[in-house]
Amino acid sequence: MKAIVYSKYGSPEVLHQEEVEKPTPEKDEVLVKIYATSINSWDWGQLQGKEFITRIIGGLLKPRYKILGGDIAGVAEAVGENVKDFQPGDEVFGDIAGNGFGAFAEYVSAPARLLAKKSPRMTFNQAASLPQVGLLALQGLHYKGSISQGDRLLINGAGGGVGTLALQYAKSLGAEVTCVDRSEKFDMLRTLGADHLVDYTKEDYTRNGKQYDRILDVQAHRSVFDYKRALKPGGTFAMIGGSMGGGLLLQVIFLGPMISRFANKKVGLMGYKPNRSDLDRLTRLFEEGKIVPVIDKCYPLDGVADAFRYFGTGRVKGKIVISVTPG
Repeated sequence: MKAIVYSKYGSPEVLHQEEVEKPTPEKDEVLVKIYATSINSWDWGQLQGKEFITRIIGGLLKPRYKILGGDIAGVAEAVGENVKDFQPGDEVFGDIAGNGFGAFAEYVSAPARLLAKKSPRMTFNQAASLPQVGLLALQGLHYKGSISQGDRLLINGAGGGVGTLALQYAKSLGAEVTCVDRSEKFDMLRTLGADHLVDYTKEDYTRNGKQYDRILDVQAHRSVFDYKRALKPGGTFAMIGGSMGGGLLLQVIFLGPMISRFANKKVGLMGYKPNRSDLDRLTRLFEEGKIVPVIDKCYPLDGVADAFRYFGTGRVKGKIVISVTPG
């Protein structure tokens, strides 16, 4: 089968297409013929290998996983003997990043527990755009509590995959949403329901005197005390992306609990948990018209390197999809 592989950390130039052996599903796995996948920031981090925590996870000196890609949408071709919830022919989707990646290929064997059945109302491209960012948005907005009608929510990095879904979901719950990103993404964010917009190149949302009930930060890189200042009493800051290799991560881990205890403001790193129940919830939200993934561009499998180059510009609106098997 065809796959996009790499053997050393670096720029998109280290990626190349190879013929590799088609996998065979284990007892608890499903062999999926991949129709579509998408790029996430985790793929970008694993490709570059710049942060120490990335190398701890993905290989200290060279990549442990040769094929990147976490999101998959496709058709079950075979199932392991212990798999009861799926059968060949089922259309499925899910995030397999925690099981060694492998989505930038024509086939992958994935644990059945990481998969859910795709809605017939979704295209494969839409389904591939949902798993990781959708679960991060869903779980981030329910981190240490839930959004209530009228809550003031701020999303930093709102124009990406996580932010565009979090915005739509939060508006369906009645929140007042402020979106922080590049001004070139503002028109899109307005169409998705953004109430207020902040251009991060011109304004620091933690220093403008405004406070929020909940902050969802996809690009966190400031001091934990900056986030504390931007929260209302009783507010919650959820870090789901950003600077994972330096002082901020340590601040959130060690100082966050102290702030939560003594300042009546919750500051923490959201723990991501891929699971079928939340994938099914994303499907229901999609079918109810409450969320629709935003797809910026679509590339063929042999265009993965080009897709990463575009991802690296930071100008992506929503998601980049890789169409592996057109259909």
